Amino acid sequence: MHTKQTISSILIVTTMASVFPLPAMASATYDLRKRVIELTGIIDPSDGSRYVSRAEFAAMLVRASEYRSVVSESASVSVFADVPVESAYAPHIRIAARQGWMKGYLGGQFRPDEYITLQDAARAVLALLGYTNEDLTGDQSGSRMAKFSYLELNEQLGGLQAGEILTEDNCINLFYNLLKTEPKGSKEIYGAIMDLTLSSDGEINPLEMLDTTVKGPYVVTKSRTMSSQLPFSMDNASFFINGEACTKEQIKTAQEEYGYVVMYYNSSSKTVWVYTAGGNETTGKTVLQGEITNIYYKSSDVMTPTEVTITTDDGESYTCKLTTSDLQFAFSIYGTVQVGDDVILICSGVSENEDGDTSYQVTDFLED
Repeated sequence: MHTKQTISSILIVTTMASVFPLPAMASATYDLRKRVIELTGIIDPSDGSRYVSRAEFAAMLVRASEYRSVVSESASVSVFADVPVESAYAPHIRIAARQGWMKGYLGGQFRPDEYITLQDAARAVLALLGYTNEDLTGDQSGSRMAKFSYLELNEQLGGLQAGEILTEDNCINLFYNLLKTEPKGSKEIYGAIMDLTLSSDGEINPLEMLDTTVKGPYVVTKSRTMSSQLPFSMDNASFFINGEACTKEQIKTAQEEYGYVVMYYNSSSKTVWVYTAGGNETTGKTVLQGEITNIYYKSSDVMTPTEVTITTDDGESYTCKLTTSDLQFAFSIYGTVQVGDDVILICSGVSENEDGDTSYQVTDFLED
């Protein structure tokens, strides 16, 4: 099995297609912002409209900080009564609390499952930028939100008010704004801790990140250890499986269960993304392995394929959409994949068509 494409080439084509047709725009598109945040490992986007919990936000803060490379996989003690030691978020919550980014409640509670509000998120990102209560005057809450607005950390948040809760999309925009902002007393942007720089238009350029940071896809079978393929220790890494945060042990379990996983990694942020054949109903991310049995074209464009059908070893067939030019080329008559070829498809965006069949969108592939 060998890799015919890397995620770098796919993301570059996708990003260029979405960014360059709009050169006159002064601010980045949402797709660009989402790509940057995904590449940094702060968030692995799934459902942008879902609300984000306080526990999830604590993990985002740690991944956006200098602690991202040293956070342990598990906590040795519980800082809050309602955060179990075995929780995957316990180490992140402990760091967020000790650094003063987030606060608990009376009775030693953190309320990890409650949703994060803009007011609490503003406190956290201002703390990451080095601002303390001493930098605020008068009413602390009002002054904090005024500073938050002055630094343009509320850009693209759609007029969200202090007490409103954040969605995943809101968090993507918030952390992108954080990366662009200069910390207190600094002349460099906050994103410099991840070696990020601004382009001439004042935005972070994901094309510069793609060349060096994201590697993959790689197939890791039961007979191979993931650690042997990573240029950093798994003990210092952050993990996602099918779009959701997980532990190192959960990835090992998936590797045993399915026989293989598909892996990407980011050396700078020490982030590992893993996808499995089992998939995830919430995020819609999954891996399909089998034979390409059909390639479909629009009647008005017989050169550009729009969908493929893959039939797995157990006889199940899945319809998968091709929405980017690089993937359409790969499955066209000029590409490398034809009907009858064995492939592994990395997919997202589960939906149901009128016949009740599951439909996927291909984001990457490997020839089997």
